[in-house]
Amino acid sequence: VQLQASGGGLVQAGGSLRLSCAASGRTNSVYAMGWFRQAPGKGREFVAVMRGSGGSKYYADSVKGRFTISRGNTKNAQYLQMNSLKPEDTAVYYCATGYYDTDYVVPESYESWGQGTQVTVSS
Repeated sequence: VQLQASGGGLVQAGGSLRLSCAASGRTNSVYAMGWFRQAPGKGREFVAVMRGSGGSKYYADSVKGRFTISRGNTKNAQYLQMNSLKPEDTAVYYCATGYYDTDYVVPESYESWGQGTQVTVSS
């Protein structure tokens, strides 16, 4: 699966952004579609995921209630709606897909990654 993320930018605290991730290739076999982020000097951090045919959603505690993950009907796109943004949300955001039912919070569970899109939240 090839992934292309977009939608990042500069926003003031309290604002909103919507990230998109276009997927191509063997998308029918995808089990999980997720988002991670990486701030300068830190490791890649789980943000949100949709898993399984039913699309069960899971979020990191730090974004629960503010971010919403969704996907297109054919798994050719996934989205991350980010509301009430905080300066600590500043990071490069990556979309990712995985074929297997594994530990969804670790980056190693995902086989394909997008190139990342920068989100900067000013105070």
